[in-house]
Amino acid sequence: MSQDSQLQKAVLEELSWEPSVNAAHIGVAAKDGVVTLTGHVESFAEKRAAEAATRRVKAVKAVAEEIEVRLPFETKRGDDEIARAAVERLAWDVSIPRDAIKIKVENGWVTLTGEVDWYYQKNAADQDMRRLFGVVGVTNQITIKPRVNASNIMSDIILALRRSWLFDPNKISVTAQGGKVWLSGTVPSPHDRQVAERIAWAAPGVTDVENNIRII
Repeated sequence: MSQDSQLQKAVLEELSWEPSVNAAHIGVAAKDGVVTLTGHVESFAEKRAAEAATRRVKAVKAVAEEIEVRLPFETKRGDDEIARAAVERLAWDVSIPRDAIKIKVENGWVTLTGEVDWYYQKNAADQDMRRLFGVVGVTNQITIKPRVNASNIMSDIILALRRSWLFDPNKISVTAQGGKVWLSGTVPSPHDRQVAERIAWAAPGVTDVENNIRII
């Protein structure tokens, strides 16, 4: 069996193993570590779960996600209903500053704008929208307020990476300009690459992370 076929099989097995995903309507193709997902699912949350499950598989270098969300009739909602539910959901989320985020809904697709202090707040708003009935996609245009200088950001991230048992500090480089961070170097798995990026995003003042870490 070729490496591409082995990877395809492993991804299909992982999708079948993931309880929040119905793998029956998802197609998988693999070539040189790049996995393409096609087919359809019944919710945006399921679509994201399928992508996350695929990224967990060893040897996956990148994911091209082309899954379509086809809502069952009973979960279809008008844009006005989705917008009201979205506003209410954000109001109940204590991690998100009140009135900091604006919501636009068009044909089930939610666009978020506004400005917050931390990346986790931007991510929390995104997660809140994914779980709403009727949502077929989310565009997160929320920005993060820059608060600290680049040297502080860089040193904070380097120290955080060194605290993690996953990383050899000599194999990852961190540079920063303003609130933007660049990561480079090598790690052994896609999971390690994602963890490094999450660590970078957790630093105060980070507004963007460009992850150029290679998997070897």
